[in-house]
Amino acid sequence: MRAWEYERHTRDIQIPRRLPSDDEALWENQAENVDKPLNDAVKIYWGSETPGSLAREVLAVAAIQATENQGRVVPDADKLLMDGFTAMSSDDIVEVHRATHALFEACHNAQIDESSDYWNYKLYESYEEYASAVDFPDAVPVDMGDDLFDRVHAGWMAQVIGGAYGTCLEGYTTDGIMKAYGLVDKYVRKPNTYNDDVTYELALLVAYENNGANTTSHDIAYEWMSRIGFGWSAEDMALRNLRCGIMPPESGRFNNPFCEWIGAQMRGVICGQIWPGNPRKAAEAAFHDAEISHWHNGILGEVFNAVLCSMAFYESDMRVLVRKAAELIPADSQYRSVLDFALGQCEKHDNWLDAWRPCEKRLERYNWVHAYPNAAIEVIALWFGGDDFTHMLEICGGCGQDVDCVAAQVMTVWATARGYEAIPERWIEPLGDRLDTYMRGMKVLSVRQVSQRTCDVARRLCCSSR
Repeated sequence: MRAWEYERHTRDIQIPRRLPSDDEALWENQAENVDKPLNDAVKIYWGSETPGSLAREVLAVAAIQATENQGRVVPDADKLLMDGFTAMSSDDIVEVHRATHALFEACHNAQIDESSDYWNYKLYESYEEYASAVDFPDAVPVDMGDDLFDRVHAGWMAQVIGGAYGTCLEGYTTDGIMKAYGLVDKYVRKPNTYNDDVTYELALLVAYENNGANTTSHDIAYEWMSRIGFGWSAEDMALRNLRCGIMPPESGRFNNPFCEWIGAQMRGVICGQIWPGNPRKAAEAAFHDAEISHWHNGILGEVFNAVLCSMAFYESDMRVLVRKAAELIPADSQYRSVLDFALGQCEKHDNWLDAWRPCEKRLERYNWVHAYPNAAIEVIALWFGGDDFTHMLEICGGCGQDVDCVAAQVMTVWATARGYEAIPERWIEPLGDRLDTYMRGMKVLSVRQVSQRTCDVARRLCCSSR
């Protein structure tokens, strides 16, 4: 049946129904049901708290900040913000909507700032362009039997631990965390496994289960739309675009000031897990996954974590590993300059805090959810963490910023290189094997089950690439 025939049939089979005499109430109820969620959603841009740590965030401010970080000028930024804050303080919802629209319109139309050092670096638009700028090492054959499961299981467990550990600390600075807790060597409250970060990795896993080596960014995007009800910053913008039929890579680029934030970087390790020992393939998978919601340096963040994890299957020295991974980020990109600066500080200092302080200062103009400060923390944690699982978590927590995203990725890499037995039981026991999510059709999972599914995909991909 064609569309016009379906619509005509719908008209033909209907007859008018008797309505209550007071149909005004029907209109009022429907309007309230529609309007309240929209009002609540727009207010979030002007002030919210992260659910795990209660850190304060103002996305309206962050949108301008992120736009300026990308070498653009937002005209009348101060006035745009003041209009929104004034409307919020007077509870004028009409003006809140108006101010929000005006702010994002201004970000969308922001003009290039020729004086910004952002334009001194190359921006990579496609995987092919990126791949031509680096020299990938040959793939290293890895044990695809029981050892693969042990490493993948270790990685997933460590990721869940890192997320649970960091959720309570995210959004704060080193000084704030030190004042409240000192060095954090334990869960600061009863941990749970709810975390929005892992949802995107699970969506990718399902897409690869369904499509194998032929998986595209479109396939993963459909899993997003089918299974993920809400997102934050870049992922929120991407989901809005996807629901309107704007598919990757445009979904990550269009009207998305947050496209260089941490949202892609925080999900890179899964690409290394499904392509163990093969950083080229891991990078390709990461690039195409990242372009759903990110662009330019935001995409390179996911590539960095993907190659870290892929090479962790054969390189256990974290200092050697982080250097090798940095070399797979183009030398003329701004993202690489962040990695190189952090590596330089690691070589210059003999402890993580002294290495972090110059990075913290250099990157102070970036939001705590931006990829750059968190990439620097990853480098420092891997460099100074050594063989001590707990100390590596302490470094992630001590640096602050987006702690759960950083700890989840870093600890996955560390555990992948060492295996499940290397994880102290005191970190595993409070969590057990259960993984809770807010994804449709995947509410309650088992860490062991997800690990097995990841191995199944990795083996299938390995066979297809021979």
